Amino acid sequence: MAKQSQYTSHTPDENGIVHWSETENKIWQRLITQQKSLLHGRACDEYLQGLALLDLPDDRIPQLGEVNDVLADTTGWEVVQVPALINFDSFFKLLANKQFPVATFIRSDKEFDYLQEPDVFHEIFGHCPLLTNPAFAHFTHTYGKLGYAASPKERQYLARLYWFTVEFGLVDTQEGLRIYGGGILSSPKETRYALENAKAVRRKMQPLEAVRTPYRIDIIQPIYYVLDSLASLFDLANSDIMQLVEEGQKRGLYPPQFEQKLSQEN
Repeated sequence: MAKQSQYTSHTPDENGIVHWSETENKIWQRLITQQKSLLHGRACDEYLQGLALLDLPDDRIPQLGEVNDVLADTTGWEVVQVPALINFDSFFKLLANKQFPVATFIRSDKEFDYLQEPDVFHEIFGHCPLLTNPAFAHFTHTYGKLGYAASPKERQYLARLYWFTVEFGLVDTQEGLRIYGGGILSSPKETRYALENAKAVRRKMQPLEAVRTPYRIDIIQPIYYVLDSLASLFDLANSDIMQLVEEGQKRGLYPPQFEQKLSQEN
């Protein structure tokens, strides 16, 4: 998280309002319209229920206060404005305090289908619907507390667990495979790929395997892990995650399923 962003977050005014441009609001409009059209039969029910609760506007980027009104009434979380990129220490501290970081910028047209960095669409549309869900909220809170107390090396292994759940997780349901990871749900391209492309590898979630699986942030994911149910995040949160991390460190990483990139740090 130490790298530089090509984007700059907007600073809210004295009333906490972010003043978005017409161009930025139109990008949000295109993104949310396209993604909503893809959700049926792809997003999990818990996500769809949260999305209905948030009732996000289609024609403009929502203000953080609008989102917080709903989160406060459901799980007690809130979103907070942050710069485009924050370090791990700040990230974990926010989650430990039930505060979800939102960078107040939106992607450019050039990166419309896939963005390496978490923009306002990724955070609000991708993650906030599930922050209304008790199991997801509990897991994210627990993860934040553990991460804040962890060593830098332990945080690398914890990051992989987060990546393969909160960001790029799939879940098995009675209706079939569904998406709950915000990194998928905020990407028009990956929403289709994760469920429908024959090249994608989909494995039953084994937490020890997940913490040992390398990933890259700048590609469509080659591997996805599948939960038995979203409620199983409760069990994962209440398990000994740090013992899992310790075991993962002892066993080491699996060979990457992608081309190595010298500048990538996983």
